[in-house]
Amino acid sequence: MKNIVLGGGCFWCIEAVFERLKGVIDTEVGYSGGKPNPSYESVCNGDGNIEVVKINYDEKQISLLEILILFFKIHDPTSIDKQGEDIGIQYRSIIFYENEEDKILAQNFIEEQQKIFSKKIVTKISRLQTYYKAENYHQHYFINNPDQGYCQAVIAPKLQKIQSD
Repeated sequence: MKNIVLGGGCFWCIEAVFERLKGVIDTEVGYSGGKPNPSYESVCNGDGNIEVVKINYDEKQISLLEILILFFKIHDPTSIDKQGEDIGIQYRSIIFYENEEDKILAQNFIEEQQKIFSKKIVTKISRLQTYYKAENYHQHYFINNPDQGYCQAVIAPKLQKIQSD
């Protein structure tokens, strides 16, 4: 089993896509990259942390490359600190890696993707230093709250788009 931690907008959206994916063992939403011991409130107030999803996956069933390809389909890697109507540093596009092999793969992936994108890819690649699990009510949010307004307006259409691709 391996882990990768991704940030690319609201963590509810990213988690909703990856928790349905074959080969993904578990997902957990959290915070990384800022001040210690964050809360949702401190993150929203600019403590430097990013909303992220920790993806635990079986590399025999799904590769990191496949995960990154999907990640780039479900968020805009050319948008600085913004995804749709979600604006702020907590929504930046980032790949947190745990080992050099994953770092190199991510760098090569972004290099190749830049040939396709007309705008500059701003997704950062950074070693995972700290990770803090988000509050329980954020975990598996779409599964637990499918009828909530944000879920219906933002997450459900994203899932439909992925299923049709």
